[in-house]
Amino acid sequence: MTRTLAIDLGGTNLRAALHEGDVRALRMLTREAAPVTLDGFLARLRALADEAGDIAAIGFAVPGLVDGTTCRWIPNLPYLDSVDLQASFPGLTVAVGNDAQIAMLAEAVEGGAKTLTDALLLAIGTGIGSAVLAGGRIVAGAQGGACSFGWACADLDDAGEDRSGWLERAASGRALDAIAQGLGLTDGAALIAAARAGDAGAISGLEAPMRSLGTALAGAVALLDPQAILISGGIADALDTIRQPLLDALRRQLPPHLRGIDIRPGAFGSLAGLVGAALAGTTGPLWRQIR
Repeated sequence: MTRTLAIDLGGTNLRAALHEGDVRALRMLTREAAPVTLDGFLARLRALADEAGDIAAIGFAVPGLVDGTTCRWIPNLPYLDSVDLQASFPGLTVAVGNDAQIAMLAEAVEGGAKTLTDALLLAIGTGIGSAVLAGGRIVAGAQGGACSFGWACADLDDAGEDRSGWLERAASGRALDAIAQGLGLTDGAALIAAARAGDAGAISGLEAPMRSLGTALAGAVALLDPQAILISGGIADALDTIRQPLLDALRRQLPPHLRGIDIRPGAFGSLAGLVGAALAGTTGPLWRQIR
């Protein structure tokens, strides 16, 4: 058995867990704010590795592009750009992957896509990540950035931005936070809770981001014809509230033969990144091949 430290690093939060043989029984170590400097990040990782004890591997899910064990471009945490995480932990097996692709690994190996050959996964948190399972393989693309769905655009007048795509600005966790604050609520979680409780203002506030998300998502469904769409990331726990308006917007833009597409939570919900990081770390740099 390989004892593995699993790290799920988002643009806002860092979560860590210890994998001791059963990915459905990870031992949670922490959920905390993501470090804001490279020195702080590496120091925190070393402290977590010490706390975990005798580990042989570390698996990382990171919100950006990866080349092997090197972070190429992490928009929300730019201090990680060009950092080789293997070099920081030379005595351990290290695996690093885009957070959505790592979440898809969890779902494809042990979760909601285990019986599927073709699926689309959306990981919605601070930003929007996505991953595609096609013919039973996770699609990486020429530069590891395939399926960067947060950059999808359904607004011809949008001027674009270097560090976040139109869909992220329209429907990510940050967008929900802004809508919530405009309604006098604290954040996106409070917005979802209010909508779940039947608050008309909150329900109305969710219409625009879900319409944006569903409209853009229709293009991906038309292109890929997946068997299902899985929702991961922090928003997975809100699917009971957002699923119907999202489906309505999605189906409105699809031909009849594709309207049967289902949207459902992954088996691991918001823990998919940690589970995938555990699986990747245990396997090593060739984690894409383990299915």
